[in-house]
Amino acid sequence: MSENKMKHSMKKNRDALNTRTAKVGGYSFIITVVVLAILILINVAVSKLPSTWTQFDISAAQLYSVTSSTKAVAQNLTDEVTIYWITQEGEEDTVIEKLLNVYDALSDNITVEKKNPDIYPTFASQYTDETVENNSLVVESGDSYRYIAYSDIYVTDYSDYYTTGSVSYSFDGESEITTAIDYVVSEELPVIYLLTGHGEADLSDSMADGLEKANIETEEFSLLTVDEIPEDAAAILIYAPTSDISEEEADMLMEYMEDGGHLFVISGPQEEDEMTNLHSVLESYGVTTEDGIVVEGSRDNYAFGYPYVLLPELGDSDITTELSENNSYVIVAIAQGLTIGSTSDDVTVTSLLDTTDESFSKIAGYSLTTYEKEDGDIDGAFSVAVTVEDTGTGATMVWISSDTIMDDTYVSYSSGANTDFVMNAVSWMIGETDSISIRSKSLSYSYLTINTNQANIIKVCLIVVIPFCYLLYGLDDVIRRRRKS
Repeated sequence: MSENKMKHSMKKNRDALNTRTAKVGGYSFIITVVVLAILILINVAVSKLPSTWTQFDISAAQLYSVTSSTKAVAQNLTDEVTIYWITQEGEEDTVIEKLLNVYDALSDNITVEKKNPDIYPTFASQYTDETVENNSLVVESGDSYRYIAYSDIYVTDYSDYYTTGSVSYSFDGESEITTAIDYVVSEELPVIYLLTGHGEADLSDSMADGLEKANIETEEFSLLTVDEIPEDAAAILIYAPTSDISEEEADMLMEYMEDGGHLFVISGPQEEDEMTNLHSVLESYGVTTEDGIVVEGSRDNYAFGYPYVLLPELGDSDITTELSENNSYVIVAIAQGLTIGSTSDDVTVTSLLDTTDESFSKIAGYSLTTYEKEDGDIDGAFSVAVTVEDTGTGATMVWISSDTIMDDTYVSYSSGANTDFVMNAVSWMIGETDSISIRSKSLSYSYLTINTNQANIIKVCLIVVIPFCYLLYGLDDVIRRRRKS
């Protein structure tokens, strides 16, 4: 190429770069590079933010959202806590991973560390003799630890299988992890002593799980074999006895209360034996028990069409505040009426669960043949759960007049409200006001508890009102077509 041609070509290129189109294209390229650089910087910055700021829980059951109880436990931590996540590479559970990210972001004192059993085959054996499933956890702080099996996080409940053929599934990850954290950093755990020797029922699964999740230990004991209540007793629990205690045992319980003790009684009406001595403990605080079984006359206050399956009104107490705010129903079946009388100046008795003025106590008890009121039946209203607080001695008592309140069936029907009520009462009684209460998150369903009156309204709407409206619509359509034709 000649020199003139080369100069001409270079001039042509310069002229092309000086055109409006070239300038606009250049500016666009520069802006694109700047925008991309900004986006990369933003992406890097966002990746450094806590997962609680960048991840949003849109799952139906809010599986990896945490409650205020968990936040309080995490924010109050002063000890280092490590959560070991035992899982193989590529087998991580997504929900557990996101939940652990939330815990990791809640506190600088919480560290999440993954342990691959293929790389660390003997790691889990330091903490448990069980066969360790993938996605199990170990929570450790200092010398204290707790192992959480995968099957305790994803819980399968077969309790209704043989009666209804249904199996329920729930996610208990938050409750298990938060309870474990609170456990490993606690120096001492409260101990509740379970009274034995009077045909007391074994703790239901719901009751046992509730106490465990509240990090409350239990020990069985008999008043017949001790001279006094154990000094380390946070409280005494009498759970569904079938026979009365002796006068000597009643005296020991009253002495225990006079010394500032804490007594929790779950005892309903009996088929045969009367609980004269046991009831005398309650009567010493001005509360009497009525004979028979409470039957509710108000359709708004009983469930499933059975007037003895009570939906009592919630009293005004710290124990019931959250339940009231959530419009929860506590289900109390086969209960004994309690009547609050006069007390001393130091004693305050508070009713937690009340029946209506339309209720009455059937003297026939378990032999009742009708739900109608008969001669001799006792007029309500009644309480079916009370608290007693003696400011002079520091003693507290909770009395629930139904053996069934913590039966797994009624806990399920109440969607956990029964457990919340009882555990709130336990926490109030022993002074553990910050006790953890985190409900499992259902993966299948939760019961909608409605009273009989509401059920009847729904039936009328489905069987009468809606079909009648469709009938009117059909008649109107036929009449219009005939007029047109």
